[in-house]
Amino acid sequence: QVQLVESGGGSVLAGGSLRLSCTASRITFSRYCMGWFRQATGKGREGVAAIDSDRSTNYADSVKGRFTISQDNAKNTLYLQMNSLKPEDTAMYYCAADGRISGSLIPMTYNSWGQGTQVTVSS
Repeated sequence: QVQLVESGGGSVLAGGSLRLSCTASRITFSRYCMGWFRQATGKGREGVAAIDSDRSTNYADSVKGRFTISQDNAKNTLYLQMNSLKPEDTAMYYCAADGRISGSLIPMTYNSWGQGTQVTVSS
């Protein structure tokens, strides 16, 4: 069974930065699409960024130019660098793996999920 463990969340002021990490086990990291999703209180889960095995990326319009997704296959770790954070970025952030559709930002297309890490941005 795939295991995903997120870290790096926290509380920051608007304009600040955070880097989230997701360490994966029991998965050939480079073979599938990986993604970051978020869920704010009272809202549905939304796609933030995805990266394919060929390193191509896809971003939600709301984070383009501010967030960067990357992966280190040797460490089996997925990253999300978040800059210029806004209060509306506040949410629980989830790592997802085993995505079967290239570049997908749709939650139901991923088969494995982490427990999430909280990001809070205050103004």
